Amino acid sequence: MVEYQQKKHYSIGDLVDIVRLLRGEGGCPWDREQTHTSIKSDLIEETCEVIEAIDLDDKELLREELGDVLLQVVFHSRIEEEAGTFTFDDVCDEICKKLIVRHPHVFGDVSADTTDQVLKNWDAIKMETKGQETYTDTLNSVARSLPALMRAQKIGKRAMRAGMDFRCADDAVACIAAEKAELDKAISAGDKKNIEEELGDLLFSCVNAARHLGIDAELALKASTDKFIKRFAVTEELTAKDKLDMKKLPIEELDVYWAKAKKIIESEEMDND
Repeated sequence: MVEYQQKKHYSIGDLVDIVRLLRGEGGCPWDREQTHTSIKSDLIEETCEVIEAIDLDDKELLREELGDVLLQVVFHSRIEEEAGTFTFDDVCDEICKKLIVRHPHVFGDVSADTTDQVLKNWDAIKMETKGQETYTDTLNSVARSLPALMRAQKIGKRAMRAGMDFRCADDAVACIAAEKAELDKAISAGDKKNIEEELGDLLFSCVNAARHLGIDAELALKASTDKFIKRFAVTEELTAKDKLDMKKLPIEELDVYWAKAKKIIESEEMDND
C-alpha cells in the first residue's frame, strides 16, 4: 500500500501524482504494464463516451467522462516522463504556446473581426509552424486514424480552402448521381476491385454534398443508424406479437412489418411533438 493523503477535493496536480504512484514501485501491476499501444483504444472509447454525454445533455456524465479523457492524457504523458522524453507540464506548455501563437488577434496586434478571418489566420499560422509548404501537405496532415466519414469531410474542407471544390451544393449533390452511375457500371462488369473504388467515390461524394449542405456526415450516419435500430426493434416486436421468427420470414413479408414499424414510430413522434 502506498502512502497518499486523502482529500475532500483534488486538483490536476493530484491526478498527476496518483498516476505516478499507480505506475511506480508498489503501485498497480496492471497500470505498470501499460504502453501507448496497449491503451490507445481506451482513448478512443473515452472520447466517444464524452460525445455520448454531450448528445444526452447529461452534465454529470460529461464531467465524469471528461475526467476519464484527462486521465488518458496524464497517463500517456507519464509513460513518456518515465522514458525521459517529456512531462505533462511540457504538454501543457506546448498547447498554451500554440493557442497564443494561433490567436494573434487576441494576444497580438493582428485584426480578425469575423470567424472567417480567424480561420484564415489559423490555417496560415498552422502551415507555417508545421512546415507545410503546399496545400497537399495540409491534406496529408489529416490523421488517417480518424473515422472515414470524418476524415473525408475534413479533407474536403481543406481542399475547399485551396480553391478545389464544387461551386454550390447543387453541383455537389449532382455528383452523387454521377458516381452512382459509375458504380452501376462496375457492378455490371463484375469487377470487385473497381466496385470497391466506385463505392468509395460514391461515399466521398455524399460527404462532399453533406459539407455543402451544412451537415456533419458522421453525425448524419450515426442518426440514421440509430433510426434503423429503433425501427428494427419495433419490427421484431411486431413479428414476435404474431408469433413469427424474423429470420424465417421472406424479405417481402419483413418489408410489410418494416413499413408498419415506420408508421408506428412516425405516429409516436408526432404525438410527442
